[in-house]
Amino acid sequence: MQDETSIEEYLAAGGKLSSPDNATSRYRGEVMRLMAVFVDSELAGAAGFADSINRAPGITERIVAARIVLEKFAHAERVLKLMEEFGANTSRYVKHHPWANRLDRSADLGTRRMEGDMRLNIFHYPMNDWCDAVTMNTLMGSATGVQLEELGGCSYQPLADAMIEILPVENHHAELGETGLRKLITEGYDKTSAQASVNYWYPRVAATFGRAAETERMNVDLPALGIPSRPTSAISLSSSLRSNCSPALPLLHCRGARLVELL
Repeated sequence: MQDETSIEEYLAAGGKLSSPDNATSRYRGEVMRLMAVFVDSELAGAAGFADSINRAPGITERIVAARIVLEKFAHAERVLKLMEEFGANTSRYVKHHPWANRLDRSADLGTRRMEGDMRLNIFHYPMNDWCDAVTMNTLMGSATGVQLEELGGCSYQPLADAMIEILPVENHHAELGETGLRKLITEGYDKTSAQASVNYWYPRVAATFGRAAETERMNVDLPALGIPSRPTSAISLSSSLRSNCSPALPLLHCRGARLVELL
């Protein structure tokens, strides 16, 4: 294997790796962590959203929900194949954790990580009904778009290529959530209940990017490896949500969110 210093200098200068063979142990660990977080979140997200299929109000919505679940499992499978090249035992991976498990609705992890799998915290929370599901899908879909766009510039080229192809599909999932939310409100769904769903999910999505200390470490260490770091605060995410959620949720604030007229 090449000298670790020269490899990291190559990555810091914008170089790309196409195989784990030449990667340093530090680089392999960081890329594996990124892939595990993505795969675990897709598996947990798909498992949780699967429960919402039969909550959908019509056959069209149920087909849409089923397609989202299918595509999330497909995204997980694609990145699992990359993890296999790093030595992960993917044959046991899917059965290793109870992906559909959720905490009590009243739980609030903030940025504290749970033990066990590496899913993002948002996928530890349960969805109450169809409105809750499409609201979470709209808000988290915007956050996912931010994350995947960053990963599209990753120095590990196979992962970057996968993220570039997955991004438009995940963006479409957010658009489908927005469409579902708009349809509910247009057809007379109680706006107070819809607002309650926004108020519940918004701060939990905003906590997605992690603890300040972890963010600081990543912002220092990861760019030197050509690996995207996280935005420095929930304010960065809030800005993305404000721009990405229009016009279905055109007015969002850092402290809670206010759902206004959709049409």
